Amino acid sequence: MRRQRAPWLLLLPGLLAIAFLVLPMLGLLAQAPWGSFGTLLNDPVTRDALRISAISSLCATAICVVFGTPLAWLLARNALPGTRFIRALVVVPLLLPPVVAGVSLLTAFGRRGFAGEFLYDTFGFQFPFTTAGVVLAETFVAMPFLIITVEAGFRGLHKDYEESAATLGASPAQTFRYVTLPLVGPALLSGIVLCWARAVGEFGATIGFAGNFPGVTQTMPLAIYSQLEIDRSLAVGLSVILLMVCLIVLVLLRRTYLRGDSSNT
Repeated sequence: MRRQRAPWLLLLPGLLAIAFLVLPMLGLLAQAPWGSFGTLLNDPVTRDALRISAISSLCATAICVVFGTPLAWLLARNALPGTRFIRALVVVPLLLPPVVAGVSLLTAFGRRGFAGEFLYDTFGFQFPFTTAGVVLAETFVAMPFLIITVEAGFRGLHKDYEESAATLGASPAQTFRYVTLPLVGPALLSGIVLCWARAVGEFGATIGFAGNFPGVTQTMPLAIYSQLEIDRSLAVGLSVILLMVCLIVLVLLRRTYLRGDSSNT
């Protein structure tokens, strides 16, 4: 595809935006303690934080896919009464300050929350201050990213494909599985990436709802926050590790997404 020549009125602010986004990451890489990364990776606090971040973010992303994808379809097809109101509710977690999200989760799923009290009194189970609480917090803040992205994919899909499958005798479930999902695959993949990135970087709701306990609820962002007041170089090193993990995952997923378009580049 031929590259369009950009007018200077758009080029200059665009380049400034790139510089604004890139400079903080360059500063992080410039101050990284590269010589001590081996020791840093062998540190139990780092390993625990990486483990909890990986487990919780992947579990949260899986939950978002299982429950968020059907909701995205229902919203795209206006299959629920009050679809506009429901869509607005889906967006609310995006607008909530992280601390408010944590307090909201406590009022709902805390030991004395309207849902958490039942769970604790009936089953002796509680979400706060547990790894499950971390997963719940990350799911709450990340699911809207998946729903909005996938809903856009469903809305952009022509219904002719689904109607043709139904005409050929496919059930609604078969149509959704073998026709609809493959066609919205790129949107679903983009939603998964955005959802995971939001989950792995979650801080405010996690510390407000699940706490900051090493080996239990301390994710990488919480470990960075804890070390920032103790050892700034260690906090920078942990930040670089998290940055590299995110970049590697996003690059791998991006290559998979673009594999079918390689002939056009």
